[in-house]
Amino acid sequence: MRILLVEDDDFITKALTTLLNYQNYIVEVATDGQIAWDLVQAFNYDLILLDIVLPKIDGISLCRRLRSHSFKTPILLLTSQDSGNDKAIGFDAGADDYVVKPLDFKELTARIRSLLRRYSSAALPVLEWGSLRLDQSRIQVHYETYPIQLTSKEYALLELLMRHPQRVFSCDAILEHIWSFKNTPTEEAVRTQIKGLRQKLKAVGADPNFIETVYGMGYRLKAQQAKPSNNLSSETENKQQEQTVSPLTGLQNRLRERINQYMSVLEQAATAYLQDTLTQELRTLAEQKAHTLATLLCNFGLNKGSQLARTIDYYLKLSQSRETKEAKHFHKLVLALRKEIECSRQGFVSKPASHKDNPPKLLIVDSDSQLTRELVIKAQTQGIVAEVATNLSEAREKIYRTRPNVVLLDLVIGNTTQESLGLLAELLLPNPPVPFLVFTAKSNLEARIEVARLGGRTFLQKPMPANEVLHALMQVLLPTDIKTEANVMVADNNSQFSATLGSLLEPWGIKATSLNDPQQFWQTLEVSAPDLLIINLDMPDLKAIELCQVVRNDIRWGGLGILLLTDRLDANTIHQAFAAGADHCVSKSMIGPELVTCILHRLKRIKLQRNLGQIDPLTRLYNRHRATEDLNKLLRLCVRHNQPMCLLILDLNNFNQANNTFDPATDNAVLRQLGQLLQQLFREEDVVSRWDKEEFVVGMYGMTRNHGHQRLVQLLEILNKQEFSATDNSKFRVGVAQYPEDGSDLQSLYKSAKGLLKNKLPNKKGC
Repeated sequence: MRILLVEDDDFITKALTTLLNYQNYIVEVATDGQIAWDLVQAFNYDLILLDIVLPKIDGISLCRRLRSHSFKTPILLLTSQDSGNDKAIGFDAGADDYVVKPLDFKELTARIRSLLRRYSSAALPVLEWGSLRLDQSRIQVHYETYPIQLTSKEYALLELLMRHPQRVFSCDAILEHIWSFKNTPTEEAVRTQIKGLRQKLKAVGADPNFIETVYGMGYRLKAQQAKPSNNLSSETENKQQEQTVSPLTGLQNRLRERINQYMSVLEQAATAYLQDTLTQELRTLAEQKAHTLATLLCNFGLNKGSQLARTIDYYLKLSQSRETKEAKHFHKLVLALRKEIECSRQGFVSKPASHKDNPPKLLIVDSDSQLTRELVIKAQTQGIVAEVATNLSEAREKIYRTRPNVVLLDLVIGNTTQESLGLLAELLLPNPPVPFLVFTAKSNLEARIEVARLGGRTFLQKPMPANEVLHALMQVLLPTDIKTEANVMVADNNSQFSATLGSLLEPWGIKATSLNDPQQFWQTLEVSAPDLLIINLDMPDLKAIELCQVVRNDIRWGGLGILLLTDRLDANTIHQAFAAGADHCVSKSMIGPELVTCILHRLKRIKLQRNLGQIDPLTRLYNRHRATEDLNKLLRLCVRHNQPMCLLILDLNNFNQANNTFDPATDNAVLRQLGQLLQQLFREEDVVSRWDKEEFVVGMYGMTRNHGHQRLVQLLEILNKQEFSATDNSKFRVGVAQYPEDGSDLQSLYKSAKGLLKNKLPNKKGC
């Protein structure tokens, strides 16, 4: 436990430090009120021992300041003033207890233990985890009936883990809790203490992995067997809810009618948006209805629907684009909101609004006062509560105190970039992690790579308008990505496990399909079309090893990712699993977040492998196979919405002959740079691809032949500014075709464009 002693008397300081260290407390000393205030903002303490008479800031004033800034740390006042009035002043200032000098050390340590018990998540003086017992009052540790002799650091480490048995502590977190900041060693010291503690536990018969390693994250106590739950209370609660809902049927019907009216306006706006006929009057009306609908749904506990309505409201306010991609995205949001409302009809009045329906919280970590002021104002207009931290210490305090929904950070806020990255790494420790965006003038590649490794959502380059920054933040705060990211099929006879895993995966956009009947395996596989198959190796009615082999031998499903779960993680089982074709084999005893992390990594690898088969490795453009799929999708949209499409072919037919003096490395560099130019020139929704070694094909939805010529002129201007000789205009041939004038399908359009290939790019007039 970490205690801050605020005392200016050297004799008392030394005496208390010695006493508390002997009791296995970590003690840090501040000799005046200002130093104490700075330390409390920078570090977390379990208790503050505070003298009243102090230099700079007295104890009563410091106590009031701490409470006014929402610090919850228990405070024990130390003073020679023992009148009732003095004690009343101390308690009114926010103190939790009061000890009069000269100090009785036995009384002081008893009061310290009492305060720590009161504020600790573990309410009992004896901490237990399985057969392990830690008696805080006697400073003794037993496993079953065997005593364990521990050093002060081993005791402090074990106490920390037992107070928070389900939390994963990183090395940095352990260093912060059991070492003073003046004597903080390296992470190797933590590993040494863990190793010594494990050996002593093993010596008395405990599991060698009683303290388990969560790879890449830290350490925690191994999970114990869960106890069966009592369902009587939940049944009683359900009956009470039913009794509450029944008298409100009339209100429910009126709510449905009003919500349907609002949704009709939004659906009308979405249709007009797609047809490019959305008027300003209809846009304004839809914006009003979306705003009202968000509030209405929130009041009745329909949080997801309320968030979708807020997103639609935000979209209508900021997006003035008439591009087809924006219209389609808006239409998706409205459809998703309608679906969410239909699915929640039975619960309109069954769930009252709760304290969870608070507005999203944003923490801005930046020292630019003008910029932060503008961002705070913009955020408030969107219902976001924004706070500002001007240094890393203040940021850590506010993250610990308010738990923001997203953090926006400038990398130059710390003394070094590594200090700022350290704060970002700390945001990964909570479960779930706190998402963050980096907004900085630093643009070097190393910083971008480090931010990407830490899971940064977006890297924003200064300067940037506040509206664009807010737009990026809203992408994290509100559910703008409606589609399911991946499908997982879970073959397990334990329906509760399958349901729990499904609920854990849902926030990540992953749909889990459960298989409880082994006889329905192939039917379920065909219907769900999963990206990953998870099989319980220990199912009694399903031979998982043989099933794994059958899937691998199937011509359609042979490439499906397979993850096996088992309670028998021995060498022979692992060998059989991989020999049968499994991609991964993990212990079923994994705690939920770890298993989810494992599944996410496997899905990410599967997605990467698929992308590698769809992307040209040299230019990083789509290959012919992937481009053909996307171009056919665009053509179907053209038919549905009566829109044109432009197909452009860029051919480097004489590339090799014209560059016979260059080596292959130079040729590849030219092609790579051309691929980058094409990606920059065309829109994000355009299909840009490399079909052959010397042929590039681009499809542009909603664009005519003239638009294609204009893009080619822009390409010509860019190429003329490049300094490599391989882009002499005479080496290019171009052809442009338009749907439906030059063809009604992809094959005929491609053939028309090939037939129109010219030996030069068009001039600025499009000729």
